[in-house]
Amino acid sequence: MSTLFSTLLDPWVIFGFAAQGVFFMRFVVQWIASERAGETRVPVSFWYLSIIGAIMIFAYAVRQQDIVFIFGQGLALLIYARNLMIHFKVKAPKETTS
Repeated sequence: MSTLFSTLLDPWVIFGFAAQGVFFMRFVVQWIASERAGETRVPVSFWYLSIIGAIMIFAYAVRQQDIVFIFGQGLALLIYARNLMIHFKVKAPKETTS
């Protein structure tokens, strides 16, 4: 039992749990936005939390040398970044040609 508690006090394990917490919060943000709108919504903060959480989980995975999470979060980061690019491209004013 003491091994479990000493593992839980490891700074990297604490960091890993914090990373999971940040990543989980994206679902809470999305849920609240959807409830307020009365329909499914994905606010831009969802993508920011996704990126921050994925970076943190990626760092943890590299430290733990977990190739499955390294590849999974690495690919996910690209997808989250692309979604933000699409979001801001749509929000940008269109150029007019004269």
